[in-house]
Amino acid sequence: MKAPGKASTIFPKGTARKRLQRLREEVYRANMDLVARGLVVSTFGNVSGIDREIGLIAIKPSGVDYDDLAPGNLVIVDLDGKKVEGDLNPSSDTKTHVRLYREFTGIGGVVHTHSRHATAWAEAKRPLPCLGTTHADYFHGEVPCTAVITDEQIRKDYEEETAVQILDAFRKIDYQGMPAVLVASHGPFTWGRDAAEAGYHAWMLEFAAEMAATAVMINPRVRGVKQSLLNKHYLRKHGKDAYYGQGGGHG
Repeated sequence: MKAPGKASTIFPKGTARKRLQRLREEVYRANMDLVARGLVVSTFGNVSGIDREIGLIAIKPSGVDYDDLAPGNLVIVDLDGKKVEGDLNPSSDTKTHVRLYREFTGIGGVVHTHSRHATAWAEAKRPLPCLGTTHADYFHGEVPCTAVITDEQIRKDYEEETAVQILDAFRKIDYQGMPAVLVASHGPFTWGRDAAEAGYHAWMLEFAAEMAATAVMINPRVRGVKQSLLNKHYLRKHGKDAYYGQGGGHG
C-alpha cells in the first residue's frame, strides 16, 4: 500500500461532526452491500457519499480489503478532492467521484464496480439496450457507453478524464433519469440520492446487464422495448404521478 497522503487541517466539529459520522456509517454500509450483492471481486469497487451541507465526501480507501473496512477508516475529502481526514489513501477513483459530485449537483452517492455482466458490456464498448420492463423500472432507456478514453487523456489525468468521458456521454441525457453509465473498456458507474441508492442502482444495472446478454443470445435480432411501455414502467416509479410501492425506499 502507498504511504498515506497528508490530510488537511480542517476538522468538522459539533453538528458537522455528527453529520460526518452519519455519512461514514452510510457509506460503510453501502460498500458492504456491494459485497453482499456479489458486485465486487477482491478489492475492486468503491462507494462514496457526500453531505452537501458540510461539503465533505466519504470514500473507500484504496486497496483495502472489505473484511478490514470500517466506518472509521473511510477517507474524507472535500469537493476539491483534498483529504480532510483519514490515515489511508482514498480510492484511486476519487477524482472521478469528486468531479461527478461537482457536475451532477443532485446526487448524493456514487458507486463504481467491476461487476461481471455490466463490465462485460463496458468492455464490449456497447451501450446496454433496454429490452424489457425490469430495465425500464430503473433506467429510462439505453444505458450509455462512453467513448474510449484517448492516450492524451490517460497521460493528462486519467481519473479526472474518466469523469470527463462520463460527462461527455451525458451532454444530451438527464443524469437523474439515467443514474448509470458504462465506461468503455473499464466498467460501470452509478449514482443516486445517497450512497445506498447508488449501490441499489449498481445492483439493478448488473441484473439488467445479465438479462440483456441472455436475451441477445436467445434472440440475436431482439430490439429494444417499445417507448410507450418503457415510459409507463419508468414513470410509474419515478414520474411526478408515480404510484408504485409504498414510498421512501429504493425498490
